[in-house]
Amino acid sequence: MLDERAAPHEGAERLPAGLHRRPTMADVATRAGVSRTLVSLIFSNKPGASDETRDRVLQAADELGYRLDRAARMLARGRSRTLGVLIDVHQTFQADLIGTIYAEAEAAGYEVLLSASAPTRDEHKAIDALLSHRCEGLILLGPLSDADYLRTLADRAIVTVVGRALPHTAVDTVRTADAKGIRQSVDHLVELGHREIVHVDGGADPGSPERRRAYLAAMRKHNLSDNIRVIPGQHNEEAGVAAANTLLAEDHLPTAVLAGNDRCAIGLMDVFTRAHVDVPGDISIVGYDDSHLAQLSRIDLTTVRQDTAGLARHAVQFAIARLEDDDLDPQDFVIEPHLVVRGTTGPARS
Repeated sequence: MLDERAAPHEGAERLPAGLHRRPTMADVATRAGVSRTLVSLIFSNKPGASDETRDRVLQAADELGYRLDRAARMLARGRSRTLGVLIDVHQTFQADLIGTIYAEAEAAGYEVLLSASAPTRDEHKAIDALLSHRCEGLILLGPLSDADYLRTLADRAIVTVVGRALPHTAVDTVRTADAKGIRQSVDHLVELGHREIVHVDGGADPGSPERRRAYLAAMRKHNLSDNIRVIPGQHNEEAGVAAANTLLAEDHLPTAVLAGNDRCAIGLMDVFTRAHVDVPGDISIVGYDDSHLAQLSRIDLTTVRQDTAGLARHAVQFAIARLEDDDLDPQDFVIEPHLVVRGTTGPARS
């Protein structure tokens, strides 16, 4: 076995902070504390390095932004046949995707590794954990990271994003036609006689800009421009609670609220119910996602159904297809939504 303690390549310099040149193999060797020869062997997947040293070298390459092409990176790591999935620990809709992701991956001979983002663990740390565990492809569920970060990430690994459009990137995307789902919701409420329809949006959360624009367009289509009102929010119960309290503090309630997602809708329902505001007699509420919570009989939420099985299935298929052929053009697959009418919408109050 090659001596892994060999001195770093003589010509390599320790990288100063804010380095602007492209890092070299020699820089990787210096960072990892090994010889350049050993780095070359690892990048070529040749014997001579322990697993621990191999992982250290690949981590050093990632930290420096060394652009080993993806095919070479897979060769260096060896085929793990593992897909890494980023999930937000608080998003029930994302959890609904996981079962199909596992089934689809296992049918194709792949393992699945989950890594969660949380208030105490940001997305980048969760993604780095997946990369450090030799995941060949990444499936990111509703990532909040900006497009530049995701574009750079796609240079390091196969990336498929669920729930966002990312034009002009090498990232495959699978998403719902959010604008169509919102139009269906507004049309449904207008048919029930509603004119005062408030939208609680999802802030910067995935899908929110498209849903907000669709609400504005749908209200204008129905000649309700004067009744447009958007309350800033997020895709969580707290945003629904805050919006409901804002509306209750005013002299006049709207007749309907279109929530950014089901969690926000459930927050609205909780506050209105505690305040003895009848849903849907006094106010109608529409969610978005059709998560398993929306289907519970005590909630019975009218909502827009996203095809969780279809989103998950296509995400896995795209990731595996690109692992087999990285020359494929980036794909943006859009799935149709469907309004599910349940017990939280009814005729507008007189």
